[in-house]
Amino acid sequence: MNWQSISFDWNQARAILATAEEGSLSAAARALGQTQPTLGRQVSALEQSLGVALFERIGRKLALTQTGLDLLDHFRAMGDAASKISLTASGQSQEIAGRVSITATSLVATYHLPPIMAKLRQRAPGIEVELNASNDVRDLMRREADIAIRHVRPDQPNLIAKLVDEARAYLYASKTFLDKAGRPNTPRELADFDFVGVDPNSTRVVTELNARGIPISAENLKMMTASGTVLLELVRAGIGISVLPHDICRTMPDMEIVLPDLDPIFFPVWLVTHRELHTSRRIRVVFDLLAEELGATSKVK
Repeated sequence: MNWQSISFDWNQARAILATAEEGSLSAAARALGQTQPTLGRQVSALEQSLGVALFERIGRKLALTQTGLDLLDHFRAMGDAASKISLTASGQSQEIAGRVSITATSLVATYHLPPIMAKLRQRAPGIEVELNASNDVRDLMRREADIAIRHVRPDQPNLIAKLVDEARAYLYASKTFLDKAGRPNTPRELADFDFVGVDPNSTRVVTELNARGIPISAENLKMMTASGTVLLELVRAGIGISVLPHDICRTMPDMEIVLPDLDPIFFPVWLVTHRELHTSRRIRVVFDLLAEELGATSKVK
């Protein structure tokens, strides 16, 4: 390692990361328990040491420059590494105790979280988890949950959101359904097939599929549900076709991709929490494990 090339200290990097994630010097200073001038000097010192501008002021707000955006992932990796070092050195994984509430969509809660929760039990047996299958991100603002797993980035300024994955989805149907209804060869043929919709977002799904050259309408939606797990089981029962996540359906031998040559639909996986992440060690442990494991779920073919 070229030690001479490392010309800044961790406090400076932490100041950059906190400012980027909190959105302002004042908010970052509060989160880190420092004064704003001290934090500002650390940011300026790192910019001077690296010879680049990391932030620019737009009105009253600070925004990352393109260079800052390019380096942000590296700063986040440093933050994650520093957090893991602290956890290991203090041996706190065995000492942390208390309840952490997690809210996730029903599909994520059913198919992804159980093995992750098993790992959590091994790492931090003192943590009690309350798991709620829900699509409502507002429960974080009401403090009804500590961590949420969502497919849309929240816009509430007091929440911390981390993009952990870009998952894939395809049109899926049960093999029995396709054996009976036939297997379409072109997107246009799908106009004659039954679909299962996700209420209340069925209109958005129709619009998305229309944009991909699939000419379905609301009349194709023969059944709708707000539950992802119910949606999956309706499709498996042969009700119709729907957009479903590949990392789940690929493990089910009774399911088949419809028109596999179509490009997949990508959807984000956001890990969301409130600012107690900076002060609660038990929330930090759960958050970091979820980020690590959920980021690996779609690394499948």
